[in-house]
Amino acid sequence: MNRVILMGRLVRDPEIRYTSGERSMAVARYTLAVDRRGRARGKDNEPAADFINIVAFDKAGEFVEKYFRQGLRVLVSGRIQTGSYTNKEGQKVHTTDVIAEDQEFADGKSSAGGNQQDGRQAPSGAIGDGFMNIPDGVEDEGLPFN
Repeated sequence: MNRVILMGRLVRDPEIRYTSGERSMAVARYTLAVDRRGRARGKDNEPAADFINIVAFDKAGEFVEKYFRQGLRVLVSGRIQTGSYTNKEGQKVHTTDVIAEDQEFADGKSSAGGNQQDGRQAPSGAIGDGFMNIPDGVEDEGLPFN
């Protein structure tokens, strides 16, 4: 079984590219900083973190492009995929990515920043088809997906 679940914050804004060909598809790449639990400590006695590369394809990639920004805390589930390529110097480079299958906001609407830079309101709760924006005046505490 190859299944991974991560919660962390985006290190920087995602990088979005579109494939060429008959059916163009979004490919979003971003990095999550995931805190290590327990006693692991890094420099200056700060909690240690792992930096995990995430790749989201097609509709999931379009969603990332629209709503994900640096600092946003998200929950990602997917699978680990390894690969390799030869760089310009002729050295073989090994890669490990998480291929996102499901992505959710990990913070409530108010702590996620509310409105995006272009004025659209980010959805709260599950990511994907079928979500809706929370109408003004509805309190987050009464919703089942907080």
